[in-house]
This record gives sequence, structure tokens and C-alpha cells, in this order.
Amino acid sequence: MRIAVFGAAGNVGRRVVAEALARGHEVTAVVRDAARFDDVHAGARVCTGDAANVDDVAALGRGHDVVVGATRPAPGRESDLVAAAKALLAGVAQSDTRLVLVGGAATLVVPGGSGTVMDDARFLGPEYRAIARACAAQLEVCRAEVSADWTYLSPPALLEPGARTGQYRLGGDELLLDAAGQSAISMEDFAVALLDEVERPAHRRARFTVAY
Repeated sequence: MRIAVFGAAGNVGRRVVAEALARGHEVTAVVRDAARFDDVHAGARVCTGDAANVDDVAALGRGHDVVVGATRPAPGRESDLVAAAKALLAGVAQSDTRLVLVGGAATLVVPGGSGTVMDDARFLGPEYRAIARACAAQLEVCRAEVSADWTYLSPPALLEPGARTGQYRLGGDELLLDAAGQSAISMEDFAVALLDEVERPAHRRARFTVAY
């Protein structure tokens, strides 16, 4: 498959690129700043482009099977996440390809009737509320879209670098917890789950989540 990854130099994006290449896919790694080229796996074709620019998304997505959106804005620019979601959706609609969008956990329902992750201090500290609100708006943009072929992947409450085990559990709109009440996955296994969805689509125009 041919896969274009926006945000390819970021924490999740780098791992998505590496996982896709390891599976034998042809990867176009898209970064906004050419100075980040060296941060991308050498096996990918690297180019500059802006996920918030519809023309860039349409042009770079054309000829690909899937576009992956893995951008994350700098603190203070959380609203960029919503602008990027709108442009990514419009761009893939123009280029007639699919979008798999890395989202947030804020709107996942916490088991036990305590509301969503955004309402629960166990899973979301005050320093993350701005990006959580942006992720909630990002999901709403997707759900309001009727032309693009999109999938929204929410991480669990904790997403950190770690080992690639190839193991994970699938969920829908509810936060996945383990026996100890933890909700976590490594970025490496998050990339595994994302590429599994790319290769075997099971959540078209829907949100899903993963965790251990």
C-alpha cells in the first residue's frame, strides 16, 4: 500500500512510519519544516507539507491508499488541531483516499458512570485540558463530515514510548481499563493498531480506541 503520513517527525508519526515500512508499505513522510527531515526514517520518501492546508493534503494524498494524520500542535496552539482536521478531511475527499486520524482520549466514556476522561482527574490533569478540548472538537469535526472516508483512533489515557509487543485490545467509545484500573499502551503498539486498521479497515467513519 501507499501511505502518506502527516506529522511524520512527531512521536506517534515516527512510529507509524517505521511500522508501515517494516510491513513493506511505500511511505510518504510529510513534515512542515524541512529541518525535520533527519528525524524521519530513512526508508521513507520525505517531503514538506502542511496538514492544515487543503491543497497540500489533496496534492500529497493523491495516488496514495491512505493518509494518516498524526500532527500535534505546540502548547498554546491547540486550535491548530481542529484546523488540521478540517483540512485533512477536505483534502482526502478531493484526492479520493482514506484518512486515519490520530485523535485524543478526552471524549472516551469512563466505565462506571463517572463521565468522560475529560471529567475525570484520575486520567486528565489540568495541564492537558486545553489539548483535550481541542481533541473533542476534532472528533466532532470528523463526525459532522459526510464526504470523506475517515477513521478516528483514540489512544488510552496514557500513551508513552515503550516496547512493541504487537498486542492490544480494541474498544469503541469507552475507555479501556486493565485489571488494575490503568489505561495505557506504548506508542509502538499504538502504531501497530493503527496499521492494522489501515490494512484491514473495520472502523469506517467511526471512532475506535486501543489499550493493553
